[in-house]
Amino acid sequence: MRRLLGFLALVALLATGALWMISAPDPLPMGEFADDPGGDPARGQTVFTAAGCASCHHAPESEDKLVLAGGQRFPSDFGTFIAPNISSHPQQGIGAWSLHDFANALLRGVSPEGRHYYPAFPYTSYIRMEPQDVVDLWSFIRTLPASDTPSQPHEVGFPFSLRRGLGLWKQLYLDPAWIVPGAESDEMRRGRYLVEALAHCGECHTPRDAFGGLERDAWLAGAPAPDGKGRIPALTPDKLGWSAEDVAYYLETGFTPDYDSAGGHMVEVIANFAKLPPEDRAAVAAYVKALPDGGAMN
Repeated sequence: MRRLLGFLALVALLATGALWMISAPDPLPMGEFADDPGGDPARGQTVFTAAGCASCHHAPESEDKLVLAGGQRFPSDFGTFIAPNISSHPQQGIGAWSLHDFANALLRGVSPEGRHYYPAFPYTSYIRMEPQDVVDLWSFIRTLPASDTPSQPHEVGFPFSLRRGLGLWKQLYLDPAWIVPGAESDEMRRGRYLVEALAHCGECHTPRDAFGGLERDAWLAGAPAPDGKGRIPALTPDKLGWSAEDVAYYLETGFTPDYDSAGGHMVEVIANFAKLPPEDRAAVAAYVKALPDGGAMN
């Protein structure tokens, strides 16, 4: 019996060690984004707009959307996540970060201290960003004003407060592969990049499984609202009977073909898309119209 208990204890210890290793943060190699080549802030502003950075990180009720003081609350089944300060302030924001730190956050969901970020920060989409867009976005964010408002802690209870478990979650869901393969035209590739990477549309419009991962076989097929109030609509052709022109017009104005208007968080999304070139809105519309019915990806 003593030997059996000793053996079981050894197995448990080895299993714990294996899980600890598997769940460790996986940052970018030190050679990637090690030097800051000085990106193009003008291009970075376009990336910033398409990615909706201000929509989540400006202070609640603030009229200045470029002061990224954080504080907005995002309820979910796992707790309430509160957007942090990502302004250029060196202590309260990210002003002391390096480009490598910034790229790690966007592409791997890892903090400068080596901790997992919660996927309320959509790095599962940003992982598909082009490296030059990361550099240009960083160059633009550093031009924005600083805020000394401290970030608030997330309101997440046990066991979700144990961030180490996110390493296992990432093993399942952090995947850089495109959801819709085989985009053949420049327009379709641009639309896919905007939808699946920068604008992270799937984070809201795709249902999630019990562990909070996106159900790729129901891509953009609609989902319950994270706050439990209502449902976010499907974007697949069988559910959204709009023309490509209707989709592009909605992204510019917020008005539907039935003369209804966007509401909720979509108002911020429309405000961002309205600032992008018409070609970008047309590219998103082309991508949406090419989706399979039901969002089923085979």
